[in-house]
Amino acid sequence: MDSIDAAPPAAGSPVGLGQGIGPDSAVVCREAACQALVGLAPGDPPAWAVAFSGGRHDGPRAFAAMRDVLGDIPLVGGAAVGTITRHAVGYSGFECAVAVFPASLGAPAILAEAGLDDGEAAAGERLGRRIREAARPGAAVILFYDSVRSGPPPVLHAGSRLVEGIYAGLDGMAIHLVGGGTIADVQLTASYVFDGQGSTRHAAVAVILPPALTADTVILHGCVPASSFMEITRAEGAVVYELDGRPAIEALETMLGMPIDDKRARDLSLRVTLGEKHGDPFAPYDESAYVNRLIVAADAKSGALTLFEADFRTGARVQFMARDNDMMLASVKRGTKALMERLAGKSCVLGLYFDCAGRSGLVSGSSSEEAQDMVRLCRSDMPVLGFFSGVEIAPLMGRSRPLDWTGVLTVVHWTQG
Repeated sequence: MDSIDAAPPAAGSPVGLGQGIGPDSAVVCREAACQALVGLAPGDPPAWAVAFSGGRHDGPRAFAAMRDVLGDIPLVGGAAVGTITRHAVGYSGFECAVAVFPASLGAPAILAEAGLDDGEAAAGERLGRRIREAARPGAAVILFYDSVRSGPPPVLHAGSRLVEGIYAGLDGMAIHLVGGGTIADVQLTASYVFDGQGSTRHAAVAVILPPALTADTVILHGCVPASSFMEITRAEGAVVYELDGRPAIEALETMLGMPIDDKRARDLSLRVTLGEKHGDPFAPYDESAYVNRLIVAADAKSGALTLFEADFRTGARVQFMARDNDMMLASVKRGTKALMERLAGKSCVLGLYFDCAGRSGLVSGSSSEEAQDMVRLCRSDMPVLGFFSGVEIAPLMGRSRPLDWTGVLTVVHWTQG
């Protein structure tokens, strides 16, 4: 029933969740879909599903296996470094996790837009116009897109350009936009996205939740300023050449107190980001006010730093941001608890976690998985589904933005309580 007059369940969540792990895409994905289907209330048929399959699974084969079980319903999501649920966090690449929404929650509008490889901004603007036509103001919209344009070496679809295009197409209409970019592995060699009707490449898909459902979101990262504000005085795309009129790499070496050799250059993304603070620059530190960009390369010859995204432009005021695992874990605990407190008394349907693959224990070297801490702090009556992503998207200072080194936790709940 696609109406805000729908009555929320008396207790618990009506969403079914399933998961599996193993090398055979058809077997594992069918098993996960079966578990999710069994979790639905009797007599409440499946309406649509969100699914993430590890990057070692074949996308079309995984999609077909889940459809064999769930029937001809829209299925969105895509490739993942790994998956996150209440019962397991894994990133072997052989995982599959599925959440199935029943018909009683209403039908979403699912809009797929191809052509990211012909221009992310243009594809985003087309998608934004379609969202404006199909959604009500303030609607919760979940976005998935294929992060990898080509490779190796990896060339990425720019999430910043995609989101800017969406806002151009929205033409001032406000929505609650969250989501993530799909990747198959941490080397960024491949990806695919489930667009509702199949597994595809170079596409973005927007899920407009039905009026009965809304969402609340929290941004988790834990990076703190490690420098004063600097102005980007020369940049081209994702490459920052100068900060305050001197080579960007010199500014970073000054902050670190050491030269950046080849080994340190490879480890930069684990230690330092470049952050842009939004809102009042003199306001007290608030991690939710920062957009952070991973530093993926440092070139001593040109003095340049290459960022994960291409949205930091000449004239922007930025800071080097330090990160470590203790700050990351503290941010997860603080932010998850705060969100659960805000949701007290709400009928929660599903927690969705878009988690940067760099935050996994595999990459960060953390002694504990921050995703597991997040799940433990979530309400026990709420299923949780997440994936390790390339880019995370969440509302920040008035509009949604692509983020790096971030966990974005969004909880879908009934509009009326």
